[in-house]
Amino acid sequence: MSTPAASASPERHIVVLVYPDIMAMDVCGPLEAFAMANALAGRGLYRLSVAAVTADPITTSLGFSIVPNAALADLAGPIDTLLVAGGYGHVAALRDPALTGWLREAAPRARRHGSICTGAFPLAAAGLLDGKRATTHWALAPSFAQNYPATTLDIDSIFVRDGQTYTSAGITAGIDLALALIEEDHGRTFALRVARSLVVFLKRPGGQSQFSTHLQAQFSAVPALRKAQEWALAHLAEDLSAEALAAHVGMSERNFRRLFVDELHETPREYVERIRLDEARRQIEDTDLPAQTVAKRCGFGSVHSLRRAFVRRLGVTPQWYRAQFQKNEAARDVI
Repeated sequence: MSTPAASASPERHIVVLVYPDIMAMDVCGPLEAFAMANALAGRGLYRLSVAAVTADPITTSLGFSIVPNAALADLAGPIDTLLVAGGYGHVAALRDPALTGWLREAAPRARRHGSICTGAFPLAAAGLLDGKRATTHWALAPSFAQNYPATTLDIDSIFVRDGQTYTSAGITAGIDLALALIEEDHGRTFALRVARSLVVFLKRPGGQSQFSTHLQAQFSAVPALRKAQEWALAHLAEDLSAEALAAHVGMSERNFRRLFVDELHETPREYVERIRLDEARRQIEDTDLPAQTVAKRCGFGSVHSLRRAFVRRLGVTPQWYRAQFQKNEAARDVI
């Protein structure tokens, strides 16, 4: 197994900015990914710091406190990566001039900066997301869009990179972002080792939705629609037209279509394409099956139809997706 060579790169200083009522996972999750990178490399690839306006203990969402390594004014040495954690206290944090003022000055000096979950709010309050694409937790999207119209909100992404600014979605997406930064620094092979040691996936691309299709599909409160959804998930290769689904649950096609759109805010055809594409992505990632076999198993019928769905929904081809995210690929090692 490859590890970074002893002289391959200097130790990079990672700083996570915290404030009262921080989300513990937003702090600890990404830092554990960087710490695992250190452990696997057998040396300090990353120097990890937790910083706050003062060095006093910071309350967390879990009831215990985090003691910062340093107050912001006392941080020593250049910062490579500055990340603002999210938490229930983000509203108070973005109104703290000491915090936002420091962010405004320090972030542009770091090689890269960003946020985890609602950490995007203080980052935006400091003016660091003006004119940029960004994401945050989906539940706070309306509030963010209203308060920071100069930022283009991409709420359907796990994380977004715009230049040297990185923002991630809710909670565990901070780990996805940390793994992406490790991959950027040390290559995919090493990042895969970190992900496997953490027992998490490296495969989620930044453009992947915050919402799993199967989570979205769990499920309509209307019994007939729920039955149709569950049956469709279990029979992807069969006829899943609106007519067939309506017949399966004993409804007229017209009423089924109307109720489906009213309750789920998409057409039956759109829903079926989503769940088929989700399974096709899984098979492309986890197997070496030919594209034609994947297309037939998932109900697309042909490689051409599969490709059109990938390009329309994901903006990439199945071939590109497999090359980037397949579990068994011989990943490059650039460390």
